[in-house]
Amino acid sequence: MGARLDSLAAIEAALWRELAAAPRDRTHPWRTPVLATTDGEFGDARTVVLRGIDAEARTLLLYTDARSPKATQIAAHPLGTLVLWSPALSWQLRLRVRLELQADGLAASSHWAKLKLAPGAQDYLSALPPGSALDSAIGARGERAHFALVEAAVQSVDWLELHAEGHRRARFDAAGARWLQP
Repeated sequence: MGARLDSLAAIEAALWRELAAAPRDRTHPWRTPVLATTDGEFGDARTVVLRGIDAEARTLLLYTDARSPKATQIAAHPLGTLVLWSPALSWQLRLRVRLELQADGLAASSHWAKLKLAPGAQDYLSALPPGSALDSAIGARGERAHFALVEAAVQSVDWLELHAEGHRRARFDAAGARWLQP
């Protein structure tokens, strides 16, 4: 990115540009953030793949198996956190998000129509839900897709920059942008 950004507006614009690049660039470090959800008792975190970003609407798009524990957790507790780290920028983002699972409807059908011809479609065709015990390394494939979208509406962004000249932190949310003590 080059020179260190000094204004909150420039930082916010840059972080959304970087987020928008992540789904299209398989090497982008923000393409695979960690998503944390809860079952109401324990936190649960896993790496996910960013499939789309709408910077204007402040939403991110993920895919999942509709039978997964993640899908159950989202249905019961729709708030989560995405954590992203960029070694090149020395930036960490913590995105507080409201999650919505979409197993049916036009958006899910449209994304499935594009994905079903790709090798990744096999992830959603398993006869068994994710986490099921298998008798061998490869499970049987079913005939019905269990594909679902997860839309993550960003409620706030906690930005942290680790830098030799001093760490900086800021929050961007409905209350505006402000500097925080790192």
